[in-house]
Amino acid sequence: MDSRMVMEGGNNVLVSVSSSGGDESDVVKELMEVIESVGLYSGYRKTQRKDCLSLVRRLKLLVPFLEELRELGTSVSGEALNCLDNLRKALVSAMKLLKHCNYGSKIYLALESEAVMSRFLGVYDKLHQALDGMPYDELGISVEVKEQVELMRMQLKRAKKRTDTIDMELAMDMMVVFSNMNDTNADRAILERLAIKLELRTFTDLNQETLAVQKLVKKRAGHNAENIQQVVDLLGKIKQISGLEETTALDGPVSSKILQRCQSSLVPHEFLCPITLEIMTDPVIVSTGQTYERESIQKWLDSNQRTCPKTGQILLHSSLAPNVALKNLIRQWCEKNNLELPKKDPYIGPDGSSTELIKEISFLVENLSSCQLDVQRDAVLKIRMLSKESPDNRILIANSGGIPSLVQLLYHPNSKVQEHTVTALLNLSIDEANKRLIAREGAVPAIIQILQNGTDEARENSAAALFSLCTLDDNKVLVGTLNGIPPLVELLQHGTIRGKKDAATALFNLSLNQANKSRAIQAGIIPPLLQVLEDKNLGMIDEALSILLLLASHPEGQNEIGKLSFVETLVEIIRHGTPKNKECATSVLLELGLNNSSLVLAALQYGVYEHLVEIARNGTNRAQRKANSLLNHMSKCEHLP
Repeated sequence: MDSRMVMEGGNNVLVSVSSSGGDESDVVKELMEVIESVGLYSGYRKTQRKDCLSLVRRLKLLVPFLEELRELGTSVSGEALNCLDNLRKALVSAMKLLKHCNYGSKIYLALESEAVMSRFLGVYDKLHQALDGMPYDELGISVEVKEQVELMRMQLKRAKKRTDTIDMELAMDMMVVFSNMNDTNADRAILERLAIKLELRTFTDLNQETLAVQKLVKKRAGHNAENIQQVVDLLGKIKQISGLEETTALDGPVSSKILQRCQSSLVPHEFLCPITLEIMTDPVIVSTGQTYERESIQKWLDSNQRTCPKTGQILLHSSLAPNVALKNLIRQWCEKNNLELPKKDPYIGPDGSSTELIKEISFLVENLSSCQLDVQRDAVLKIRMLSKESPDNRILIANSGGIPSLVQLLYHPNSKVQEHTVTALLNLSIDEANKRLIAREGAVPAIIQILQNGTDEARENSAAALFSLCTLDDNKVLVGTLNGIPPLVELLQHGTIRGKKDAATALFNLSLNQANKSRAIQAGIIPPLLQVLEDKNLGMIDEALSILLLLASHPEGQNEIGKLSFVETLVEIIRHGTPKNKECATSVLLELGLNNSSLVLAALQYGVYEHLVEIARNGTNRAQRKANSLLNHMSKCEHLP
């Protein structure tokens, strides 16, 4: 019997795992230990949390069965021991999967969410098979406990039939970021949303993710290098928008980025700010009792963080108390060691912001209401620039009353003022609180109007602003009911390249709402999407197919899309596209084929079969699963009368 150490919340737990079957008491003991160990996990990644908790609940249903088995101490046959050993193997597989979802890279688990779901289905299958032939009578199990185990077995059977529950919004966000669409105005908003969805907002979160990615890079050692590089790159981007500096270190086949911390071995650890790891000049205490540099913690609070960066505890209030005693100790230590403390800007206010900047923003906000066109135009242009620079500026502009004044300027007759205004609101909407305020102030109808009638740049930025605002579900409904979808479809069809891309991301986001799918189809979204598929120079095949996949789940969409000419286009993409193109096209064909078998037969006539076989062998992980599902469905369709 082997003993393996499993990390449980930072503690080592010894779990005995037999390499081969033993006697009944040994196996039962191991089964109990495994179930007990998985119950200690507490940090499941958000993308798999629901599935992990569901699996743990089901495993705990086995406890009465195992306890009764242990108490009875019945001598059992080799066949019964074999069944128990199969159950042990299934539980060990479950433990490994749960451990992966508890400690693995959040970004990698999101990127490979469908592969992880397949592992869950595999565990369900192993558990179901192990329980299917369990000799309850021979083991002396009571009827009550047997019924409880049978209930679990039926739950596992239903769980095996589960269809994909992929977070389409998350998948699209990651696709846009990974496609290097750096020229889209929505890129920053997407990164902000990914950081929230993946729970990578705090210093602790990012530090733990960095360590997880470093382990992933080392473990993979060149395998699946493209996906690993995407994980590393996305982590780097999220760190950048969080205001954390980075340095690049090569580790194996891909570059691993780690947080840069300027820490001198001479400086006592307690003199260093936990956020920057630099010596503090103005230490302050937060409600948890931890001390930080005032400027650093104020920036943290201004970015809507309400937890202690070091401990992760919720802050009871945002007041900062000067740590006078520590400040004096630092000063004395510096004098003793002939070190000069870094000089701070004398114009820093109590909230960490420059008093000059605060005055400038207040002055600019006041000028937004000026009767002179030149004054208004200059003010809104400067606010546009400031809102692009930093999260702090976006909060300061909102706190200075800038958003209501900007919303009023959306109706200004001057096209340049409109353009600068909608772009400033786009930048401000990156902040989650500002999204709600912008919508509440009535900006959406005016943004839709500029989307219809503004300059090219104003229309592009209006589409990007709608995309950013619609990360909130309420705003998806609002934009749909205010007829914001038809002008986005028109921009997709006739806009500039950047306009088409911004329109596509906005339309995808809006189409996550069921009612908006119907609105998009009625607005004529299908023809421009098909045009995008035909225009290889746009580089938007994946985005178009992702929208079509959403629409293909709607009855109206199935009727519009399910035509032979489109099936032929999908087959061409499956034949000649990039790996990601093939994955998306296969997904759309599968969705259509499940609702209309004649389309599957048409795809076979167009010669899709051999290409699906190739994808099933060598495609991306998701493409392989979709191709296999489609091949299985095709085999059933061919036998239909």
